[in-house]
Amino acid sequence: MQDDRHVKMSKPSSLGWMSLAAVMMLTGLATGCRETPKTGVVRGEVLYKRCVPCHGEDGAGNPENGSPAIAGMSMWYVEAQLHKFRAGWRGGHVSDIAGLRMRPMANSLSGATPKISDDNIKAVTAYVSKMPKLDPAPVLEGGDPVAGEKLFAVCSTCHGADAKGDLSKGAPNLTHTNDWYLATQLKNFKAGIRGGNPADTIGAQMMPMAGTLKDEQAIKDVVAYIQTL
Repeated sequence: MQDDRHVKMSKPSSLGWMSLAAVMMLTGLATGCRETPKTGVVRGEVLYKRCVPCHGEDGAGNPENGSPAIAGMSMWYVEAQLHKFRAGWRGGHVSDIAGLRMRPMANSLSGATPKISDDNIKAVTAYVSKMPKLDPAPVLEGGDPVAGEKLFAVCSTCHGADAKGDLSKGAPNLTHTNDWYLATQLKNFKAGIRGGNPADTIGAQMMPMAGTLKDEQAIKDVVAYIQTL
């Protein structure tokens, strides 16, 4: 799903990503020193400053640190992922470098009480969901969308024929997403790097689905098809 260039970029040295995390945490602390609006999207915009170093002001993401485009993602899905990162259900595998980086950032949204923590997550995800959606340029090469359409039949059971997702099944919208990120996550599910925590029931359902993609070419093919939707 990723070529060697992207694999290399998504695995910076431990010193590098720890330094980045430190900068992000300081950003969060600096934000906390100012008065933060109490509720809603306006509060979320302030809290989102903690996400900017990786995901960017416009939510376009950055492949160099493994951060995907998140602008316009469904609020329910982003909220669910932040809760998973905070609880350690996601980002706990030693090989999930980007996930390990996200965990402290999700925890930086914690407040003095569980309610404040949940309100912070709701506010920032509301802001992210209101950001204009983007169409990241494809970077993967060698995928065959015609072959991928056949492989996507399995995926469409949950994500829909148009890949727009289904809240009732916990399946996110796969459009407006980086092709390299989709490929990475399919590899992670296939290898048990993501979805292996017993508490992540939705992730556990994805593991056998990703397992139907027999090799890297199949992953590239299905991602190439998704990019056409």
